[in-house]
Amino acid sequence: MIQQPFPVIFSGHGSPMLALQHNDITRNLSRIGGQLCSRHGTPRAILAISAHWYVPGTFIQSAPQPRQVYDMYGFPEELYQVTYPVPGDASLTRSVQNLLGPAVSINDQWGIDHGTWTILIHMFPDADIPVVQLSVNRDLTPQELYDLGQKLAPLRNQGYLIFASGNVVHNLGRVEWNNPGGTPQALRFNDYIINAVQNRNDDAVIHYANHPDAAYAVPTPDHFLPLVMTLGAAQGETAAIFNNTCNLGSMAMTGFIFGF
Repeated sequence: MIQQPFPVIFSGHGSPMLALQHNDITRNLSRIGGQLCSRHGTPRAILAISAHWYVPGTFIQSAPQPRQVYDMYGFPEELYQVTYPVPGDASLTRSVQNLLGPAVSINDQWGIDHGTWTILIHMFPDADIPVVQLSVNRDLTPQELYDLGQKLAPLRNQGYLIFASGNVVHNLGRVEWNNPGGTPQALRFNDYIINAVQNRNDDAVIHYANHPDAAYAVPTPDHFLPLVMTLGAAQGETAAIFNNTCNLGSMAMTGFIFGF
């Protein structure tokens, strides 16, 4: 019997090469995965929300064995040999359908993309926890996605982990390959979002575009909106921060875990 709601996690994912790396960022992911299972038990399954399934519609997967999507190009062949063969979970799919009703549809054309598996391979390396991916609906406003996250919150009391992946700052057009840190714009925006999340100023996150550095930090909303959905799923709860790191100039790896 579940004694308390499972946590909600948002993690920055950055470059897909993260799957092959062993550094402070991946060690933190491994630590969080281990501590989560120690404190809360192993999740029944994971509802994964990835910035890379950003489509005109709210879709949930139902495949018993969802395919692993290698949705990245030009990387070393070694990366395309990484496997994370998680099963799906029909019970979780049905639960999401029950909570969202006609607002969600089944769609198995996608799969488990690198926004999900490059993180989970460090958090839960045995690939023995089922994963069901939920799309980010690009036709919804940030407020509507926040509200959708609220509707998903009951999953936490059913033994499911809500996990989302994106980046607080994500500007591929302004990447500085030789910069191990962040630009002033990236650091300012990252700090602003961290402060808003810590103080549960959800409106500031929902209306992130009002920040003067938003056009630089979030030139497209796909990588930012998964954070908005997690705020809804963990409304009012305090967040622990992990991987508060900016790199490549215009990327932030910042992660939050609620209810830990």
